[in-house]
Amino acid sequence: MPFTGHLEELRSCLVKSLLAVAVGFALCYAYVEKIFFFLTRPLTRVEAPGLTLIGTAVVEAFFTKMKVALIAGLIAALPVVLWQAWRFISPGLYEHEKRYARSFVFFGTLFFLLGAWFCYSVVFDLGFNLLLRRYQAIQVRPAIRIGEYLSFAAKLVLALGVAFQLPVLAYFFARVGLIDHRFLIRQFRYAVVIIFILAAILTPPDVISQVLLAVPLMLLYGVSVAVAYFAGRRR
Repeated sequence: MPFTGHLEELRSCLVKSLLAVAVGFALCYAYVEKIFFFLTRPLTRVEAPGLTLIGTAVVEAFFTKMKVALIAGLIAALPVVLWQAWRFISPGLYEHEKRYARSFVFFGTLFFLLGAWFCYSVVFDLGFNLLLRRYQAIQVRPAIRIGEYLSFAAKLVLALGVAFQLPVLAYFFARVGLIDHRFLIRQFRYAVVIIFILAAILTPPDVISQVLLAVPLMLLYGVSVAVAYFAGRRR
């Protein structure tokens, strides 16, 4: 296709992805209170005396519900978004590369959900218990703003969900011959620097939060090396 044809195809994929997110937003907004309680459960079950969620603005509750529905809608629409991404890049692939890429939608969605579950079940439990119990040591009752908590939780969930795509991408790129496990091993030190920079950007300015995000990312990089090794052997 000419350059304008690629732009038209990109516009079509973006429009369909945004429509899927809009439909997901509308469906999730009907259950936004239940989703909000689900997201705040890791915080509210921390045994910290006086812990409470507060709102400090008139419109904070309204915008919080909108943000919760948007995040949930984005996750619900993820298979469609990944499918549209595959549709856009598939014309530039060889037939054997397309066979590997078709499974990207399924495994990309699966690993994103695994990353979100890992963040919710492991990182939140460890992190919130570690951070909020420090208030008890200085005899201060924690009052957490719902807007700040939601922004913090959403960043971690989305960051780990995206980070869990590393093994999927490593498998695909190794199968088509773009990378191998030796390349990933050689780039490890640069990857560590990038991981800690991302952790510093996506988390509050404290070392504990950055480590809680950086350690799983480095483990995923190690898993990606192993995946690239086995994918290269199969190739």
